[in-house]
Amino acid sequence: MAAAHTLPEAVRSAAARACGALGGSFAAVSVWERELGRLRVLANVGALAPGEEEFPENEWYPVHEFPEITEFLHEQWARGGEPHAWVEVAEPPGAEPGEDPCAGSYGAYCHQRVAALRRRGRSSCVVAPIVLRGRAWGELYVARAVGEPLFDRGDADFATVLAAVTAAGIAQTERLEEARRLAFTDPLTGLANRRAVDIRLDEALEAHRRDGTVVSLVVCDLNGLKRVNDTLGHAVGDRLLERFGTVLSLCGAMLPGALAARLGGDEFCLLEVGPSADEVVRVADELCRRAAELEMGEGVACGVASTGDPIGPVRSARRLFRLADAAQYRAKAARSEKPVVAGRDGGPDDPVVRLADSPPQAPPAERRRFRGRASPPGEGA
Repeated sequence: MAAAHTLPEAVRSAAARACGALGGSFAAVSVWERELGRLRVLANVGALAPGEEEFPENEWYPVHEFPEITEFLHEQWARGGEPHAWVEVAEPPGAEPGEDPCAGSYGAYCHQRVAALRRRGRSSCVVAPIVLRGRAWGELYVARAVGEPLFDRGDADFATVLAAVTAAGIAQTERLEEARRLAFTDPLTGLANRRAVDIRLDEALEAHRRDGTVVSLVVCDLNGLKRVNDTLGHAVGDRLLERFGTVLSLCGAMLPGALAARLGGDEFCLLEVGPSADEVVRVADELCRRAAELEMGEGVACGVASTGDPIGPVRSARRLFRLADAAQYRAKAARSEKPVVAGRDGGPDDPVVRLADSPPQAPPAERRRFRGRASPPGEGA
């Protein structure tokens, strides 16, 4: 599991290793979703029965159909016991060949797992609780096919150890995923950060160069933040940033796959890959309208740059950023209530395009995102 980078990869690796170690033909890892009252399968490995998938999207089982879950994963612990694996077999000991194990004196033995074993051509299974941070997280399930030796108490003991190793691997994976999430997330607003935008934009422009995919960038500067900080305090200013972040996220959801991000300070952006430039401009217009309705602040200055507009070749992320930033700069200077769109006022002779491609004249005109990254005159890429 050390090589796994995501939770699905981690649990699949754990299931495969447990299956091999216990001599099983099939294994699965499931998570107990308490709030939904169900056991949801995350990964299946080995000899899959009809209808089973390696990474199922909708395979889950109501907990009330598996009373042994609450018995083994909760009630025993409440009495001071320890989580331990148990074994189920398709035919109870002493049953006559062909006799229905769910009938007569065997009726109490017929768990849903037993019925599932027979239905899927398996003879026995061992089920081991996965315990994470002192709570039942889910279970490790390993089964053997008909004709193979039945699992026994020794196998259950071994499965308990394997479940503990699986829990450690899941905990490590969750910590790594959280670290990766934090590395690409703005801590105040919960939006993506500049690092995430840079990576996604590089990937998007590669798609644009390869097949002409439209890539659009909306850059926003929140007006009035300094006044709010100076008069009402930085805590209120932070609430304004959070509120605008929510508005940005809601507007971004109007476009499939849009990435909403805070670049730093009072600067935000939306990155869209695929939608037409006109669709992006409509969303940017809605963003401006909603931002103006916030009870704090003074609206937003918004600039748009899209490869779907006549802005010239875009061979780098830097050029698209410069175009969107120049459009936003003009929107702020003009106190525009609507977005300014690069390339829509004269194509290559558009004043926004000329501003983006010109060398910086003075520090105030050079947006802080591009300090130290200015292009020589005429490079434009």
